[in-house]
Amino acid sequence: MQLDDNRPIWIQLVDSYRQRIATGTWPAGAKIPSVRELALEGGVNPNTVQRALAELDRAGLTRSERTTGRFVTADASTGPATRTTLATEATDAHIRTLRQLGVDLTEATALLAARWQAKE
Repeated sequence: MQLDDNRPIWIQLVDSYRQRIATGTWPAGAKIPSVRELALEGGVNPNTVQRALAELDRAGLTRSERTTGRFVTADASTGPATRTTLATEATDAHIRTLRQLGVDLTEATALLAARWQAKE
């Protein structure tokens, strides 16, 4: 995972973990690796990982069980709903940028279609 010095690490971890849920890397009901494992994987402090995971708990994407660990919420709609949320956030950011550049909807749609095809 590439970390960006311009954003708090725990927020970047939240984003990464949300993406894992959205893409099914961590499917509904799956056990999440331990804080220690995730800290080693990311090369970050375990307290930072714990803060990110606490945010996922708060958002209802994960749940912690005292004796068995942390799990993705068992609701099968969690992954697709998270994917939609992430896609909406990314789209909104691009729309803001395009509007600042003076690009209208017709231009934006044509540009998106052209770039989509070019990246296949």
